[in-house]
Amino acid sequence: MLSNQGKMQLNVRIDPETSEKLDEIVEYYQENTKIGRVYKGDVLTDIILKSYDVMQKQKAIKKRKY
Repeated sequence: MLSNQGKMQLNVRIDPETSEKLDEIVEYYQENTKIGRVYKGDVLTDIILKSYDVMQKQKAIKKRKY
């Protein structure tokens, strides 16, 4: 799906429950998207980008308040 060019590897420790949830999310993406093979890195990237967008919108809303 995505090339490894320009990517960095992150080594993180997560608890088994979180890992199981990530596996379930990856499986969900695999079953509900038509982009071919889905990898954990792709899912994490998607989640991070979506969370970042939400954060930016919330920050913009806070700036508008007086």
